[in-house]
Amino acid sequence: MIEERLKQIQMVLLDADGVLTAGEIIYGDSGEQFKIFNSKDGVGIRMLKAAGIQVGIVTGRSGEALRHRCANLGIDLIFDGIRNKVQSLDQALARTGIAAAATAFVGDDLPDLAIMEKVGLAVAVADAHESVLGVAHLVTRAKGGRGAVREVCDAILKAQGRWDELVQKLFHG
Repeated sequence: MIEERLKQIQMVLLDADGVLTAGEIIYGDSGEQFKIFNSKDGVGIRMLKAAGIQVGIVTGRSGEALRHRCANLGIDLIFDGIRNKVQSLDQALARTGIAAAATAFVGDDLPDLAIMEKVGLAVAVADAHESVLGVAHLVTRAKGGRGAVREVCDAILKAQGRWDELVQKLFHG
């Protein structure tokens, strides 16, 4: 049951392109990359962190835009430029001491399949590739970069009974 999986989560790992962003990459004339991140996803990530849930990034691409966003959100568990995402999962588990069964991964495309098969909660964004949708325990209503991460954060916090407390603490003084 999804509710039971959500209750067990102690760490959330996120793909970047197609999950934290809509998967679009804009290049400027000088070759600089521009990415658009969803501010509501950022609030959800901050709430997870306030609840003591680890948050990390596991992505095949690397770039300064992602590093800036992670710095802004206080995410220091970053695995970028990764070809083998399962190795990154193993490193994240070793670094945090959290079990794979207590880890969620949010993905959208074929490079995410192997890691999704290893975690306790595999989440696909609404516009994920059909193969990813097929292995997911949970599929968001929102598309990648359009609030899907926030949806996952809210579901975890509500299942764990932390939602009301965190909203009160963080947003009502």
